[in-house]
Amino acid sequence: MTPGLHIEPHHHNETGTWSYLVHLEGDAVVIDPVLDYDPATDRVGTGSADALLARIAAAQLRLLRILETHAHADHLSAGAYLRAQTGAPIAIGEGIRTVQAHFAPLYGRSPDDPELTNAFDELLRDAQVLQAGALRIEAMALPGHTSDSLGYRIGDNVFVGDTVFAPDIGTARCDFPGGGARRLHASIERLHALPDETLLWLCHDYPPEGRALRASVSVGESARDNRMLPRGTPVEAFVAARQARDAGLPAPKLLQPALDANIRGGRLPSPA
Repeated sequence: MTPGLHIEPHHHNETGTWSYLVHLEGDAVVIDPVLDYDPATDRVGTGSADALLARIAAAQLRLLRILETHAHADHLSAGAYLRAQTGAPIAIGEGIRTVQAHFAPLYGRSPDDPELTNAFDELLRDAQVLQAGALRIEAMALPGHTSDSLGYRIGDNVFVGDTVFAPDIGTARCDFPGGGARRLHASIERLHALPDETLLWLCHDYPPEGRALRASVSVGESARDNRMLPRGTPVEAFVAARQARDAGLPAPKLLQPALDANIRGGRLPSPA
């Protein structure tokens, strides 16, 4: 346990996304911030990000890092907006280069386009340690959902992105380019090997009727109760179940606008 550590979840109702403001002794990071986006009108808003900025100002915090767990396909990142407002650098896993190389041609770009190569200030490798003032943050590569999926370990907390969900929902899908059920199995087994009291902070929750929203689950509960991958599940059994599940899933509603922005750090396309 890290004495004095504050974790403030912020839920984005439209996309079911959790963003986090994490701070210690006045030093803060934001994890997975979200822009508001209306696909019917193609209008973008900053209300959710502005709420984070208002909280940072009210608590007199110093925002030192903006951390992305991966290039999201289901919401538009507010990373670039928060960077413009605060000057805080944006970090993501080094696997983003693979994601950018795959998707860049779909948006008429070359992988060496400066909008891609300069999109993030820091590319993090597995086990790399960031010091954000009083906050010690360890990067954990968690591939499987995507090749760039990264967790952030702060004390006895891990912000896991889309790797694992609440136990009654299960795990991330693995059918995106660069994803893979075998890799996800290994990543979740890595998380489930942590001490049982470790908290896994989720990037999404889609609660069934009658259940309240959850932002976190302990390793002990996740390892015992996860409907798709409880601790000790053979890899072949998980691969078969995950692939069968993924075969029936539709593409995320915001896939195209989200990836276009998010492989560039949340920067919006320039007007035509």
